Amino acid sequence: MTLRIHFTAQDLARTRIAHDPRPLVELAIAVRLLQERSHPARFGTWRRTALSRLSPNTRMLFPLIPATGWSVDFLTPADPGHPDTLLDKVRATPTRQIREDLNLWAAHQTSVPAWTRELDEDRGLQRQLVDTVEHAHREIIRPYWPEIVSLAAADHALRMRQLAEGGMDRVLSGLNPPRIRWRHPTLELKMASGMSGDIKLEGRGLLLIPSLFGSDCSTINDAAEPQPWVTYPIRTDDRPVLSAMATAAALTTVPRSLSALLGRTRATVLCVITDRPGCTTTELAEHAGISPASASEHATVLRSANLITTARHRNTALHAPTPAGTALLNSQLPSPQLPSSTAAHPTAAHPTAAYPAAAYPAAPGGVR
Repeated sequence: MTLRIHFTAQDLARTRIAHDPRPLVELAIAVRLLQERSHPARFGTWRRTALSRLSPNTRMLFPLIPATGWSVDFLTPADPGHPDTLLDKVRATPTRQIREDLNLWAAHQTSVPAWTRELDEDRGLQRQLVDTVEHAHREIIRPYWPEIVSLAAADHALRMRQLAEGGMDRVLSGLNPPRIRWRHPTLELKMASGMSGDIKLEGRGLLLIPSLFGSDCSTINDAAEPQPWVTYPIRTDDRPVLSAMATAAALTTVPRSLSALLGRTRATVLCVITDRPGCTTTELAEHAGISPASASEHATVLRSANLITTARHRNTALHAPTPAGTALLNSQLPSPQLPSSTAAHPTAAHPTAAYPAAAYPAAPGGVR
């Protein structure tokens, strides 16, 4: 069973690669993961921690964002931006759109909870639902977001290199084989729900959105405006990424003991990677003034300390800094001291910093 997306030459010209995951799309995929037990090595620790943090009220999201199949669009718009801004947008969803989204969702369910029939008219119930979405994001996405963005940056560097070397053909061929297969001019997706059919882009192109939680099957919205979107997995070398993310998030406070890791050369290597995210080991060696073997050795140590992350493209390693690496480097520069209440949380003083905007927003449509 395959879902086929048909491209024209105009569609290929308008297809784009988002730089970062979308916060509420990532939340929706994470909510799906909570309802099943796949990838225990990669997501088991995160799943147990998330379930222990969440309020029992979170269960009201499960029928609206089921483990597979259609979800209710207005709850998780695919816009870029800070989650607070996106949640305000959800709260302001017109009654007509809520009704349309619920009807579309219900048409693809075998049964629906009775309380959802009142959702389009009951503003109190709507507030409770969006508050639950906010709670879920705060507990299961926000703690890991800086590292998700870091991993996405390394993956984006890989995709840009593929684009430069082989055009969009190369990018589409490498999204997620064998779950996503490019057979020009058609992109074939194996969906978790087993859904099949044909989608014609009709000149709108496709927005490719990276996802950490969507490590297996894609999520797609072919009715989104200004163009349809589909998620693809961020490359992570199959390590237990979310336990690593928890460690990296803790390191953003930069313990003094970590500074003992860096000598002059290693600090230079970290500086080069921060200035040139996505650089290869050869490029790293050139700009750091050391041999490729030495550059590889120092990068290995920095990666082990969660100061950089590395994505692989064929025989090439592409390096990018993690939030911990950037924070450590910034701590060596003279700057005004933040008050103690925000020093341990670098994004508190500038809440939008961890959620950079992307250039091509996608509005909600038929998410599945």
